[in-house]
Amino acid sequence: MESMSQNDYIIKQEDIILITGANGYVGSKVVITLLEYGFTKLRCLVRTDKNIGNLHQIASNSKAQVEFFLGNLLSREDCEHAVKNVSVIYHLAAGVEKSFAGCFLNSVVTTRNLLDAAIKQPTLKRFVNISSIAVYTNEKIPRGGILDESCPVDTKFVERGEAYTFGKAKQDELVLEYAYKNNLSYVIVRLSVVFGPGKVKISDRIGTDTFGMFLHLGLGNTIPLTYIDNCAEAIVLAGLRQNIDGHVFNIIDDNLPTSRQFLSQYKKQVKNITSIPVPYWLWYLFNYLWENYSKWSEGQLPPVYNRRSCEAYWKRIRYSNKKAKELLGWQPRVSMNDALEFFFQYMKSAKENK
Repeated sequence: MESMSQNDYIIKQEDIILITGANGYVGSKVVITLLEYGFTKLRCLVRTDKNIGNLHQIASNSKAQVEFFLGNLLSREDCEHAVKNVSVIYHLAAGVEKSFAGCFLNSVVTTRNLLDAAIKQPTLKRFVNISSIAVYTNEKIPRGGILDESCPVDTKFVERGEAYTFGKAKQDELVLEYAYKNNLSYVIVRLSVVFGPGKVKISDRIGTDTFGMFLHLGLGNTIPLTYIDNCAEAIVLAGLRQNIDGHVFNIIDDNLPTSRQFLSQYKKQVKNITSIPVPYWLWYLFNYLWENYSKWSEGQLPPVYNRRSCEAYWKRIRYSNKKAKELLGWQPRVSMNDALEFFFQYMKSAKENK
């Protein structure tokens, strides 16, 4: 961790920091990173007490005051309690339901409640909203082009059949609206594919075993990955750095592997699975046929496969982390080679211990 300098950050180490979704995969690592940075007053909002045993242990070994608040962002009263006297809010809680209504309720309505409470706090210096690079549309990016923070956000999530991404995009819109109407200081952080120990699933950007066999879809595509430790530090910096209000940052590591490289290492280090390579044009055709049959059958076959999602995840493009490096002062501290090694070791151990 880099040394603290009060000249670089907008808050002091003793200021209160709120982390929503603190017991989640990324949220728990953000808590740990804040403790490593020397912050002494953390308020962790969790919806359930699931997975907080490890955080309790880490907190007990620290001199910091770590408060675990069991609450629900659908409750305005809980939101009022959670934001009291806070200086920075890291908002990681989000709806992961499969329905659009569920994700709207637990991503957008919850964020509205939190923002309504937050703008009343004179101590608040920044609201950090955690989003996803999946909200972008790459429809007009040519194959081989670059996706960065200047790219437009998609507006056709229903066509993509993606409730979660719809919720994240609407959540971002809400933050922008509150910033405009209430002079809210904010930063939006859009994560790429977060991986590391604690996860055992191969990203769908690499392939899928939905049909009883592993279809390798990514082939030569670059996979936008960020290792959990690197990702958490970028999020922490987004809440601390001066002169970045109103910015959006995509968090993507360096030296990204192609799908082929990732799958090859997986087969060598974890499990030698049988995979069937599927070229992009063929997968696109399959999505086109599925999409049209879904329309013809009037939804009897849900449009879970469609051309827009196919383009969003398997069209061959490149990714930039230049802005995060320049304005956040962020560098991935765990190299991609080491990150993949740690990840595959964990996956192998998890499979052996099943």
